[in-house]
Amino acid sequence: MEISEKRLFDLASKAMDHAYAPYSNYAVGAAIICEDGQIYTGVNVENASYGLTNCAERTAIFKAVSEGATKVRAILVVNNTAEMSKPCGACRQVMSEFMEPDNIVFLANKDNEFKEYSFKQILPLAFSDEDMD
Repeated sequence: MEISEKRLFDLASKAMDHAYAPYSNYAVGAAIICEDGQIYTGVNVENASYGLTNCAERTAIFKAVSEGATKVRAILVVNNTAEMSKPCGACRQVMSEFMEPDNIVFLANKDNEFKEYSFKQILPLAFSDEDMD
């Protein structure tokens, strides 16, 4: 199955229109494609208590998991600025639960510019339950 970053960008950008970012005005959208080809989107949802904010990446993954999908093949993250989106540490750790090291991570900006990475490039030393042995 071919992964189209353009399609993921279009879906993530469309989803970004629904971001709830009244405090930072930093809207983010994400689109993931799962092993079965299903695509899920997510947006950031801010809260006045910033620690309760949820990022777009985690929203998309949690939507997929709530529908029974647990294997993410690729993710694209876009924001409403000229800077490339960069997943936070919490998002990278959650991504590590559902992505393989060689899965694709596309980072994008509002100008339709992309950078492609493998998951292991953005989180080379992910924590796992094997670390607890």
